[in-house]
Amino acid sequence: MVTPTDSPVSPADHTAVPTRRRRLRVLWWLLGALGALVVLAVVGILIWSQVGVMAAEPEPLAEVRANAAIEITDTTGAIVMEPASGGSEVGLVFVPGAKVDPWAYAAKLSGLVDEGGATVVITKPWLNLAFFDLRPLESFTDLAPDVQTWAVGGHSLGGVRACQLAADADALVLFASYCATDLSDSGLPVIGISGTEDGLTTPEKIEDAQPLLPTDARMEVIDGASHSSFGDYGPQPGDGTPTISDADMAAELTALLLAFAEPAM
Repeated sequence: MVTPTDSPVSPADHTAVPTRRRRLRVLWWLLGALGALVVLAVVGILIWSQVGVMAAEPEPLAEVRANAAIEITDTTGAIVMEPASGGSEVGLVFVPGAKVDPWAYAAKLSGLVDEGGATVVITKPWLNLAFFDLRPLESFTDLAPDVQTWAVGGHSLGGVRACQLAADADALVLFASYCATDLSDSGLPVIGISGTEDGLTTPEKIEDAQPLLPTDARMEVIDGASHSSFGDYGPQPGDGTPTISDADMAAELTALLLAFAEPAM
């Protein structure tokens, strides 16, 4: 006899709770596995970003450090090179190539400071990769508040990142690089500098991306320069063999940058 407080129990009720528990266990297992994969991916990226970083060659860097005309400030986020005499009104924020020590560019960019009286801010990208660095341009321009006019530029993948920051700059400089951002209607003064012996940023890649730049962008080629000629970090896998000396490369690069800066900035 069934009393008013009793209720009939069907066979389905006996299996419902274990089934829900199994589903919860499977769900937690899947979430745990996904979490473990995310952790492994993050750890993998962290390790990869620190392995194989191309270090700055000591001799060119020592020459820059010994140059009394250049004042260097090393911050947590960037390297700032300014004329020791002060009074700089023009600056360049420079983004290094992937997994290249930022100090490797100090010598090649020092002519802008020494001869041109400009300020150069070399960023220190997060995880040595510009794409992971989400800081805005002002994070770097604020390091030299007296500078009134700023160009942004970068080498290789650093130049691709520079294109993303260019909307907040007065000019764009591409060093063996190209844009993946459409700046064709930006009106920005742009100069792209490449090398004849570059095995990584090839003329074909630059030509394919050129429609993303303003039609009056200046495209300059340094004879004998390879991809790694734009810095001082030694040979790079996949690159061509440079036939230009470091001294001549620095001189030509400085001349092109100063000629561009005069009317553009």
